[in-house]
Amino acid sequence: MAAAVSSLMRSSSRPAVLLFVLALMISAAAAFADEPRSREAALAALASEETSARLEAIVWLANHGAMADAPRLHELLRDANPLVRDYSERALWAIWSHSGDPKIDEVMARGVEEMQSGEHAAAIATFSEVIRRKPDFAEGWNKRATVYYLAGEYEKSIADCAEVLKRNPAHFGALAGLGEVYVQLERYEEALGWFRKALQVNPNMLAVEFNVRAIEQLLAEKGSKQI
Repeated sequence: MAAAVSSLMRSSSRPAVLLFVLALMISAAAAFADEPRSREAALAALASEETSARLEAIVWLANHGAMADAPRLHELLRDANPLVRDYSERALWAIWSHSGDPKIDEVMARGVEEMQSGEHAAAIATFSEVIRRKPDFAEGWNKRATVYYLAGEYEKSIADCAEVLKRNPAHFGALAGLGEVYVQLERYEEALGWFRKALQVNPNMLAVEFNVRAIEQLLAEKGSKQI
């Protein structure tokens, strides 16, 4: 069961997100309408019937948006167009990664590199520095929760996820991440609850849907054996 679970507490840094956004804009430039020139224009374009205009607006918000824009992007996670839903999810990750302080962003990027290199102790220290310098920045907590998970320090990961959700209750990465942790602890009913909460926020996470079905089957099999 645990081997079937894939981690959802993502570790993308702001530079990586911006490269992704730039690639989107280059590949779709011919089809897209004019890029929005302001937050107001971007928000207005989100309501456009033209898919290209909505995608341009989402890309603009990914680059320039703030947490105040997140609720509108959450709405688009249920858009009829799958490309709009995908862009919106990625834009939310980008916005969550905006600390508002370039120096903090540099520290975050270093921590992500350390985490991706398997340098868990160094990454934990780096993200702890982010948390110390900017405790209200939810993504600092989320990244440290991810490293604790990778290092097998599950109770610490749970504690950090709780800090993420205090600051960003709609952080579907942290919600799904808690499910991941509880699977590792073989506390499957709790894992199922967190996975379901994640899907309530973002219904597009196929891996989480798979986890839900797998746990439901596991619990059903356990129940039948006890009868």
